[in-house]
Amino acid sequence: MQLLGIHHVSALTASAERNYQFYTDVIGLRLVKKSVNQDAPDMYHLFYADEIGRPGTDLTFFEMLGIGQTYRGNNSISLTGLRVANDQALAYWVERFNHYDVKHQGIEQQLGRAVVFFDDPEGQRLMLVSDQHNQGIEAGIPWEKGNVPQEYGITGLGPVRLTVPELVPTERVLVNVMGFKHVSSYPAYQDGQPDVEVYQTGAGGTGGEVHIEVRTDLPRERPGRGSVHHVAFRVKDKKTLNQWFERVKGERMPNSGIVDRYYFQALYFREPNGILYELSTDEPGFAVDESVDQLGETLALPPFLEDRRAEIEATIKPLNTKKRSRG
Repeated sequence: MQLLGIHHVSALTASAERNYQFYTDVIGLRLVKKSVNQDAPDMYHLFYADEIGRPGTDLTFFEMLGIGQTYRGNNSISLTGLRVANDQALAYWVERFNHYDVKHQGIEQQLGRAVVFFDDPEGQRLMLVSDQHNQGIEAGIPWEKGNVPQEYGITGLGPVRLTVPELVPTERVLVNVMGFKHVSSYPAYQDGQPDVEVYQTGAGGTGGEVHIEVRTDLPRERPGRGSVHHVAFRVKDKKTLNQWFERVKGERMPNSGIVDRYYFQALYFREPNGILYELSTDEPGFAVDESVDQLGETLALPPFLEDRRAEIEATIKPLNTKKRSRG
């Protein structure tokens, strides 16, 4: 029942069109699925990933028109990592960010790795991390037709940071319920705050880390555009997910039960500091209803929404997601 690493991270955007332009044109990810929020199908759900949408490479966004800004704070998923192959790739990204006026902090060191902190246009907090000295969970493969040269492209999701007012409640769930192991720590970026504690799952490394930042000086975050809704972790298949459901239920943690998301099966639950976790199966993946060559080009709906296609297409604003040339 060991978790296999990070599966995906889902965040909020106020504009699917501007979000698509940034994450494909500037960041070079591939849109592998253009769909809708299955619980509220009047809004887009966009999935960006590597060449074929491998589990562990998937950054997704729900479009919420008119959503306000994020007021950053506690009880939040406060940073999403993105992996690149090596330190040379980070040098490329610094130049690219300067060219596109992307707010960033230059190359820094964290846990012996080179990293670059940056924000997307809506204030999404992100970090590029070099895998030059990394061992552990295998990375994905950037799309060769993307807007970034393949050797510098994003290879998957990296460490996820949680910001909470107390360590123990979150640590207990990660370690005692979910099987994470404490592996390291590093000094906080704010004076007077506790060290950031590092936990890993699966084969470890950048693709399986959660960093817990304790902040005693912040109010609770008020989510908005650019904030993260949940982080999902990988399980092999539905049989294993059912075992996890029994464990979560046995811990008396409020949960969703098993939810069929068509591209994967999911289980949602919230830990005491308010962080929403999802456990998601690796199967069947994004090619279940589209060819790999045409992923993300048309509006994809799961079978249980297909009879509402006309209604949905009349409600959401058209979004042209045909392949773009390299820029």
